[in-house]
Amino acid sequence: MVRQLVPLRQEDVAALTGLSQSYLSMLECGDRRLTDVSRVVQFLTGLGTPPDLVRLPLPGISPQPDATTSRTTTSRTTTSSAGAAPEVVTPTAPDPTLPWTADRMLTALRLAHVADNTADWLPSDANGPVTATAMSDAAGSDSPRPASGIALNSMIQRWDLEQAEPLRRATAGTRVSFELCGHLQGTLDELRVMDKGSGSGAVADLARAHLALVVRVLERSTYDEVTGRKLAAVAADTATQAGWFAFDAGRTDTARAYMLAGLRAAHAAADDRLGAGALSYLAIHGYSSGDPRDAVRAAEAGRRRIGRLDAPHLAATLLTRQARGHAAAGEGEAARRALGEASELCARGRGEDDPHWLYWMNEGEIHGQAGSAHLALGNTARAVESFAHAIQADRAGERRTHGLFLSRAAQAHARAGDLDAACATGEEAVNIAETVQSVRLREHLRDLSADLRRGGSTRRTGVGARVLTERIAALAS
Repeated sequence: MVRQLVPLRQEDVAALTGLSQSYLSMLECGDRRLTDVSRVVQFLTGLGTPPDLVRLPLPGISPQPDATTSRTTTSRTTTSSAGAAPEVVTPTAPDPTLPWTADRMLTALRLAHVADNTADWLPSDANGPVTATAMSDAAGSDSPRPASGIALNSMIQRWDLEQAEPLRRATAGTRVSFELCGHLQGTLDELRVMDKGSGSGAVADLARAHLALVVRVLERSTYDEVTGRKLAAVAADTATQAGWFAFDAGRTDTARAYMLAGLRAAHAAADDRLGAGALSYLAIHGYSSGDPRDAVRAAEAGRRRIGRLDAPHLAATLLTRQARGHAAAGEGEAARRALGEASELCARGRGEDDPHWLYWMNEGEIHGQAGSAHLALGNTARAVESFAHAIQADRAGERRTHGLFLSRAAQAHARAGDLDAACATGEEAVNIAETVQSVRLREHLRDLSADLRRGGSTRRTGVGARVLTERIAALAS
């Protein structure tokens, strides 16, 4: 019934749940019965089943919005007279099963922006910013978890199948020139340059303000079809980048709202590359947030859509993120296969259709992602080797990425038992973290600190490890 209503193919359900397609086929034919409780939970969790529909504990799943409704609620916060934490009511995104119109694209962009504004007041704890989801859970709110599992699958399918409607607008506003679109894109490109050198903390608010401006132009100006598509493309790029900046700043729920809005805007712009870009960031969100199959699904969908383009670097980017999803799910062979294909594509150089915003794909990036995949799979020796190549590569001013690779390399050394190398490499990562505004980098360093404590030490390495963990703790404060 689920497959028919969404609709889904058997291979889609297999990708979401981790159950084999042959096993699912036997279930549907009545040749097998789903009697193992752990497999029941695996099946229901993979489909994002609302917990209130079943009497089983489903890990990490919050109630989903009713798919038959498309109403939009307003984000609001309320504070009790006793000074308790404010209640968060997260805006509900447009129903992905409804036609993907320009108005619903604008609604999704506005709601992502509202969600980000709501996150401004959220407090921090020793582990970084408290997310809107965590606060609403604490307040007993029934706010939905951002799209994952079957809901994300529905978004991807709609992006892949819906036809983009003509995008033009005639209002009392000023006619938009194509040159203005170029200036808006140029501003975003400058924010990218700032981010790669200084981290998201320096640019997240600027990106949010820039998106508000782009949306205002889309809503209140006059433009023809060509200019409308270009404006939608700028909106897609800006929303996706705002999502990336929010993710790096530790606001993961807000990040996904931005990325999904970026996917809608890319659809309105009829730009497959921007859609694939949004999916590539959703893949990072998936494997970093405990949804590795979402990562694989998103990356595969992006690759299918750009298959006819000459964009080897974009395809390689998607493959590295697919590999990370496989690794997070413990699928070593699939991860190695994806990494090998990504390396071959990267070696071809940039293609005619590779987008201008894809600046980071090179051999060093492949090695860095391979190191992270090996680390997730427990292959510490391979991880150390891959990170060594990644660190030696020219990063062209990408200080945060260099710091991330150093922090993961230090983790690999620590897990391999080489605490001297872990401390030396970790010190380099901390030096960068002290000058770059990236919650994500600090989270990796906290993971390193935990690995150092678990690894034990000799008298000589104990002093270095203690000094390093104290510096990491100081970063959190």
